[in-house]
Amino acid sequence: MGLSEAEILQMFSEYAYSPAWLYGLIISFMVASSFGLPIPEEVTLVSAGLVCYMGSRPDIYPPPYEGAIAVNVYWTALVCFLAVLCSDFLVYSLGRNLGSRILEKKFFKKYEQSMDKVTGWTKKYGAWAAGVFRFTPGLRFPGHFACGSLGLSPAKFLAVDGTAALLSVPTQVFLVAFFGQAILENIKQFKIVLFVILAILAIIWLGKRWYKKRAIV
Repeated sequence: MGLSEAEILQMFSEYAYSPAWLYGLIISFMVASSFGLPIPEEVTLVSAGLVCYMGSRPDIYPPPYEGAIAVNVYWTALVCFLAVLCSDFLVYSLGRNLGSRILEKKFFKKYEQSMDKVTGWTKKYGAWAAGVFRFTPGLRFPGHFACGSLGLSPAKFLAVDGTAALLSVPTQVFLVAFFGQAILENIKQFKIVLFVILAILAIIWLGKRWYKKRAIV
């Protein structure tokens, strides 16, 4: 049985007064996301912002005990930014130090097709490709890995990737933290819109597969 919306919100509100736990989870989830595990970075950022919003409204989400310290939105945004940047640099370092050897491991086989694409982009655009990969969820791991394996300098990678992360990561946290009530009030509408978007993407994907099969026949 799945959790109800009320139960989910209650679970989030508990972390609103546990800064250390929240920061630890953010770091863990970002590292997992950078390696392509099914923990979307954007979901972590939105959730962190939502927890910050709850911590700023003790009248609606009361603390578990008197004197409990709520999470701070600015510290949370900083932790998110550093967690993202360090996770990206970890993947970059693997590519720089281990190169193609690590791609022979079973876990990384799923990135073989993506590597050809991102390698071409990195050769063509250099450091600027790192910024593109930062904004492209499905290509973050192979893209950052390619930046390292092709010898892009650490300084250039950090400069471009860091700038892209600075523009996107804190922004998502702040928007949800400061406008969380609108999201909570319209959570059902957001779920409907999300379902429609996913359905459209699924139809497009199935249509492409059908067209390719027809072309082969």
